[in-house]
Amino acid sequence: MANYAHPEILVTTEWVAGHAGDSNVRVVEVDVDTAAYDQGHVPGAIAWAWNTQLADTVRRDILSKAQFEELMASSGISNGTTLIIYGDNNNWFAAWALWQARIYGHRDVRLMNGGRKKWLAEGRPLSNETPKYPRATYRAAEPDLSIRAYLPQVQAAVNSASAGLVDVRSPQEFSGEILAPPGLPETCQRGGHIPGARSIPWGKACNEDGTFKSYDELLALYRGEGIDGTKPIVAYCRIGERSSHTWFVLKYLLGYDKVQNYDGSWTEWGNLVGAPVERGAAAAAKV
Repeated sequence: MANYAHPEILVTTEWVAGHAGDSNVRVVEVDVDTAAYDQGHVPGAIAWAWNTQLADTVRRDILSKAQFEELMASSGISNGTTLIIYGDNNNWFAAWALWQARIYGHRDVRLMNGGRKKWLAEGRPLSNETPKYPRATYRAAEPDLSIRAYLPQVQAAVNSASAGLVDVRSPQEFSGEILAPPGLPETCQRGGHIPGARSIPWGKACNEDGTFKSYDELLALYRGEGIDGTKPIVAYCRIGERSSHTWFVLKYLLGYDKVQNYDGSWTEWGNLVGAPVERGAAAAAKV
């Protein structure tokens, strides 16, 4: 991992096995399948449910500052805690949780490289106990919105071609063949993609064991689609979780400075009245 721009943002399964019980470390599992934790998890890890604990379900938004502070405090996490996050689907929602933690200024938050998949494949110990930690005191920073894109910014980027748009969904979603992955309810009225977006599915950044590909492989992947960091980058998917994974890769592994996650994503854009939409497979990258 030493070749990444910020290798300190990742830890290995071996590191977690040796440090999960440290008093200044809190391991958190965040899964797409919220029942996976109960089937066995890293000993000492707690779970956050992405659809209830990491979202404001009334406003369709990420947590507010006060909600984030309550989540951290009730999880026994203080401002100085080393927060290690992992999950299923090669860290889909783990990356989304990390993105929110970075918005609210948590200094030491990292992903376990390979996530739940690698931990299980290595036959490491599993626990069925849900640990309880004493309540902590937590004060979040004012939100850093430089890493979050809102609709007006994306519309401006489309009109001026001022940012590289990365659609991380499946090719079938990108083309408009399907509206969402099977079984996922929140969707849109129209299929397709934002005009000018490049199709780079999030999973292409991962190895078979769930770990991230090497720096050189990642560089070639995104440069091959014209995403090289020379201008701002906006990643999007359906509701922002897969695109937070790509945001993590671009910002921390490749080290691009101006990278944003558009978490309104296709659920927002695909429901807009009069918004421009492109359909069909990806065109050749512009050079």
